[in-house]
Amino acid sequence: MKNKANRLDAIKMIISSRDIGSQEELIQALGQEGFVLTQATLSRDLKQLKVAKAANTNGRYVYVLPNDILYKRFSSSQSATEMLQSNGFVSLHFSHNIAVIRTRPGYAGSIAYDIDNRECPAILGTIAGDDTIMLVLAEHVTHGEVRKFLASVIPNIKG
Repeated sequence: MKNKANRLDAIKMIISSRDIGSQEELIQALGQEGFVLTQATLSRDLKQLKVAKAANTNGRYVYVLPNDILYKRFSSSQSATEMLQSNGFVSLHFSHNIAVIRTRPGYAGSIAYDIDNRECPAILGTIAGDDTIMLVLAEHVTHGEVRKFLASVIPNIKG
């Protein structure tokens, strides 16, 4: 049996990755991920997560998560279960002594926290938003060294 925390995470993943317009659609999507729940339970979960409905670009009303001002969606071919097993990492790019990590919405803070707690001398600091982390790199550090360190913190990054 899957627990409530996993169910809430799955709801967030599903809502943030595709347009869901009704509780029936969401119950069906959760069922595909192995969650069995009633409409009343889902309604309480949506209330707890402060989920709202807003018009998407096609004018269809869909569920959105709070603080998702632009109602952007992370498009992924992964199932919610696969997304839950990853750590939210999307991409890594460098520009001189700055690195930018893109994450799924809501994951940047926890990944930046993990990076900061490893105390890498190659990284002077991090700034995290909702889905982006900026890293300031020390002088004369190679991008390869930073990538190798990050791979030890974020398994999805190839070292």
